[in-house]
Amino acid sequence: MREFSDKHSKEGINNTMSEQIPVAICETQPLTAMGLEQILQQGGFPFAGRVDDLNQVDALLGSSGARILILDKSFGLRVVLEWVARHRIEGHASVIVWGLSLTEAEALGFLQVGAKGILRKTASAETVLSCLRAVAAGGSWMEDSLFREVARSERSYRAELTPRETQVMELVEQGLKNREIAHHLDIRQGTVKIHLKHIFEKTGVRGRYGLALSGMKEKGILAAP
Repeated sequence: MREFSDKHSKEGINNTMSEQIPVAICETQPLTAMGLEQILQQGGFPFAGRVDDLNQVDALLGSSGARILILDKSFGLRVVLEWVARHRIEGHASVIVWGLSLTEAEALGFLQVGAKGILRKTASAETVLSCLRAVAAGGSWMEDSLFREVARSERSYRAELTPRETQVMELVEQGLKNREIAHHLDIRQGTVKIHLKHIFEKTGVRGRYGLALSGMKEKGILAAP
């Protein structure tokens, strides 16, 4: 990839790319939606329309040609997860989920069912635009405040894991629970827990969600801001 040292050259490339990517919004709060529209205008992204009802999104995407959708999490965690999972199969627009509160576990869940971006509503305009640009370029993106736990463990650790521990870790990265991992590998759930304990000790990553995010980052699936 050609590198540009001139800031304005980079901004020109970003703006050219943005002008080709219409963005739709599904947001329950009108003032918040207006703020998003202004950010889109600032970043050169065409505004493709807005709805405040999840049931109206499919029609909006079909009529507007939007290629990115910013989706409000406030419709409910389970409802939004199911919608994103269905859209991953049926739709063509990339989905960015955003909300007032997002835990590491929720962020991972959204990514695993097909969301391409994760944002908090407290994000700055530049953060929103960074996410939009990454998703427009075909990548996945998550806000840095949700990445801090993963960022603490940058050392290479896979060589230290046993083959079985590597298998367990890769299944965790895919979102499988202990019971499912045990069934897949034909081992006991207690054995899975022991493997996970050793993996956490060797990697320095705390918790299965951090482990899954770390794996996504390492594989290049998820870009660190």
